[in-house]
Amino acid sequence: MDWGSCVQNGVATLGCIPKVFSNVVDWAVALAGLTAVFFIIFSGIKFLTSGGDPKQVEGAKKTLTYAIAGLIIVFISFAIIKLIGTITNANCINTFGFDTCK
Repeated sequence: MDWGSCVQNGVATLGCIPKVFSNVVDWAVALAGLTAVFFIIFSGIKFLTSGGDPKQVEGAKKTLTYAIAGLIIVFISFAIIKLIGTITNANCINTFGFDTCK
C-alpha cells in the first residue's frame, strides 16, 4: 500500500488517519459481509438438520432473520453516509477518500 506523503522519515503522521480509517471501514464491511453469509449458510444447515422439529426450525428462522437484518443495517449505514455526503457536498465522504477533503 502506498501511504503517500503522510509518512515522514519512516514514521506515520496524523495525515495517515484518513487512510487508516478508510482501511478499517473496508475491512469492517468485508467482515460484516462474510459474517452474514456464514450465518445465512449456518441457518440453512440448521433448518436442514432440524428434522421437522418446530423449535429447531424456529431457531433457524431467527438466525436467518438476524443475519439478513445485520446485512441490511450495513447497507443502510452506507446509504446514510452517502446521503450526508450529498447534502453537505462533502463528496470525499462518499468514496471514503477522506484524504481528498479540503
